[in-house]
Amino acid sequence: MRPKHDEECAVACTAEIIGGKWTAILVHDLSEGPRRFSDLERALPGISPRTLSERLRALEEEGVLERHSYAESPPRVEYELTPKGSALLPIIEAMRQFGHEWLVDEHDHSSVEPVSA
Repeated sequence: MRPKHDEECAVACTAEIIGGKWTAILVHDLSEGPRRFSDLERALPGISPRTLSERLRALEEEGVLERHSYAESPPRVEYELTPKGSALLPIIEAMRQFGHEWLVDEHDHSSVEPVSA
């Protein structure tokens, strides 16, 4: 075992990115495609606009997502995963699988009609 986990420890560096509250969920939501601030806010009940803004800014600075501004009236801003952000998706998927296996009761979805695109 390493004597200390610092900037040279790959696990510590990755945990620094995805370990913040809401961050893994944001990456998961963005895996479905570009999202507007209001879409992300609705998807995360309980997050304050300030916290959401801070998390998005930190992920942008880390290179995990890109912010796209469109010159429209009213102005439109969308957030999208970068290749670096997409590379986190297997970790998020492993978290989902762990949660279903160990933390969250499985729900019977057999009676739910599939949603057509």
